[in-house]
Amino acid sequence: MIGKKAGGSRRQVAGNVAGADDRRVLPRPLRRIVRFAVSLATGRIDIPRHTGTLATFGFFAVVGLYGMSLGGHGHDVAQSTTAAVGFAIEDVKVSGNEQTSEIDILQLLGLDGTTSLVALDIDAARRKLSELPWVEYAEVRKVYPRTIEVNLKERKAFAIWQHGSDLSLIEKNGAVIAPLKDNKFASLPLFVGQDAEKAAASFAEQMDKWPDLKNRVRAYVRVSSRRWDLHLDNGIVLKLPEDNIPDALTLLARLEKDQNVLERDIAAVDLRLHDRTTIQLTAAAVERRQQALDARTKALKKAGEQT
Repeated sequence: MIGKKAGGSRRQVAGNVAGADDRRVLPRPLRRIVRFAVSLATGRIDIPRHTGTLATFGFFAVVGLYGMSLGGHGHDVAQSTTAAVGFAIEDVKVSGNEQTSEIDILQLLGLDGTTSLVALDIDAARRKLSELPWVEYAEVRKVYPRTIEVNLKERKAFAIWQHGSDLSLIEKNGAVIAPLKDNKFASLPLFVGQDAEKAAASFAEQMDKWPDLKNRVRAYVRVSSRRWDLHLDNGIVLKLPEDNIPDALTLLARLEKDQNVLERDIAAVDLRLHDRTTIQLTAAAVERRQQALDARTKALKKAGEQT
């Protein structure tokens, strides 16, 4: 009997194992979902009241936000909402601006008293400010709840550049800042002609070695993009060579010291040739010289007749 029972038990266990192998086993995540669904269907899970209502409102809110996002109105809604709850920009602190007006800054940023600090795009504001003529770099910072701070680094005007009939302010590297509109920068040196703005800084550095002459220059005129003419305060024009400018100015300084050449009634001093210096008289000086020559000729002729 013992043998039969043992044999019977082994056949029963084998049968159970075979039956278990025939059943389909769900993956672990699906088993949890199935158990939850069965519990929900049998009422073993208690659902709070108003859950359906809240879920409906939540669904419509998500759909509404998605629609506003597709329509491009999300930023406007966010700005209106945050401004209404106390985040409207009321104070703008600007520093570093000497040539840029605060009115231009406010208009460019579109600040009208209802702009939200939360919705303000700092990067976009910085890019807009950098497009102003005088602004080299701009920093914008939010100070909650209602303030923004704007710090500007402005470009420096080095000289005035005349190209045709237009006057522009330029930086030391020759970049144009803005058109000249008033006399505020009248003391800056004037460079005239094509490509004059590109060579202005290097030539100005050369002129630093002759400060007395530099103080008398009213305009630096670029000729054929190769050389310079200096127009002095008394109307005299100094024609410099393309090369060896220091030698030419050294010669001019010697002539000025020995003969006061720049104080005479002359129109121009031509220093373009290294082996000679040509001086052009003014029209009045030419006329006086001609009168003097005529008078001398008459005197000599009269003296000859008397002898």
